Parts: sequence; structure tokens; C-alpha cells
Amino acid sequence: MLPNKPYLLFALPVWKCEDAETQFGEVVRRSQEIGPQRVALDGQDAVVVLSAADYARLAPSATVSLIELFGNGPFAALDELEPLRERSPVHDLPSWT
Repeated sequence: MLPNKPYLLFALPVWKCEDAETQFGEVVRRSQEIGPQRVALDGQDAVVVLSAADYARLAPSATVSLIELFGNGPFAALDELEPLRERSPVHDLPSWT
């Protein structure tokens, strides 16, 4: 569980991606008991595994439903747009027989 003070990302344990994959249960257990676990891919930080409790504390709670989110999103206005169609002539294809 995350303490009330921020973690220093470089101070977190680092797992190689291959090790995290084969020992995923252990990564999850440690994220619950110790705190976030870093996973590196090709020597570069790729992901951080958090416990569900830590994620719930850090992530903003949902205030709208998914339907409302998509209904009021930036793509909702696309229904009102007329698609642009290029009027190009139709050509007969050559016969290969």
C-alpha cells in the first residue's frame, strides 16, 4: 500500500519484463504488500504495477457514465458533418482474358 508521501520512481523495485511475466503472481503480491513494482522492457521503464487500493486512491473517481462520456465527447459533433466525396470519373478496367 502506498504511504502518504510520494514514491521516488527510481527507488522502486525493478523487474525485467521476462521475469515479471513468469512471476506475475509475485509481482502482484509485492505490489499489494510492499508498494508499486516497476517493469522494464529492453532496459527501459515500461510499466508500473499498482495494487487496486493504490490505484483507487490515485485515480479520479468516475463522475459520469461511459455513455455520457462518449455522448459529450469531441466526436459527438461528427454526426453533424457532411462527408466530403470526390467526384472522380469511373474507368473501365482492361480485360485480362
